[in-house]
Amino acid sequence: MKVVFYSFTGNVRRFVKRTELDNTLEINETNASEEVTEPFIIVTGTIGFGEVPQPVQQFLEINHENLKGVAASGNRNWGSNFAKAGTTIADTYHVPLLMKFELHGNSQDTTEFKEKVVNFYENYGTKTVQAY
Repeated sequence: MKVVFYSFTGNVRRFVKRTELDNTLEINETNASEEVTEPFIIVTGTIGFGEVPQPVQQFLEINHENLKGVAASGNRNWGSNFAKAGTTIADTYHVPLLMKFELHGNSQDTTEFKEKVVNFYENYGTKTVQAY
C-alpha cells in the first residue's frame, strides 16, 4: 500500500522514514497536483487551529478516489485540535482514521502504523478496517 505524506516541519517525514516502508511519496507545494493511480494511505500534520495543509487539500481533490485511510500528526498542546487534520480528512472522504501521533511519534507509534499499513494492504478489499 502506498503511503503518501506531507511534512511541513519535518516531523511527518521523520515518522514515515522510521517506518522503513518502501512505497512512499512525499507531496509538497510543487507536486501536490500529481496523480496517484493506486490505493494509498495519507499521513499529514495539522496546521493552524486544526486545519488540513493546503498541499494535502489540493492533492486529495485530485486523488481522493484512491484514498483508503489517514494518519495524522499534531501537538497535544492544541487540545481538541490535536491532529484534527486526520479527523477532518476521515470525515470528508469517509475513510478510517488509522491513528493520531504527537509530533514525529515514538517507536511504539511507528510500529503501530507500520503494522496497520501492512495489515491494511494484506486485507485490502476483504475486511472493514477499525478506525482510531
